[in-house]
Amino acid sequence: MISTAFAQRFAGHWVDAWNAHDLPAILSHYTEDFQMSSPYIVELANEPSGTLNGKASVAAYWSTALARMPTLHFELISVLAGVDSVTLYYRGVRGLAAEVFFFNEKGLVCRACAHYTS
Repeated sequence: MISTAFAQRFAGHWVDAWNAHDLPAILSHYTEDFQMSSPYIVELANEPSGTLNGKASVAAYWSTALARMPTLHFELISVLAGVDSVTLYYRGVRGLAAEVFFFNEKGLVCRACAHYTS
């Protein structure tokens, strides 16, 4: 079960890493084989499925995203804790977003799904 304290701590570290544009710090939250799904993967990574597998693939995608959006900044709105997941609701450069993070037994993200306002 994900505790509120764990969810809040993860959210703070995750937002701080993104706002610092610190890719190694961002990636430190994820397993080597994690899976990331996002509508922007179709656009930025030219992957029609919208899903990338593995830290190396996602790192390349996020590196491109950070380079294309030098003003990227996230404002955390809410943190929701689930049984094995955390949802972050935040405002980004393109509007509102929610990301769901599924954690393994070691407290690392093994799968994440991003959702955006259209």
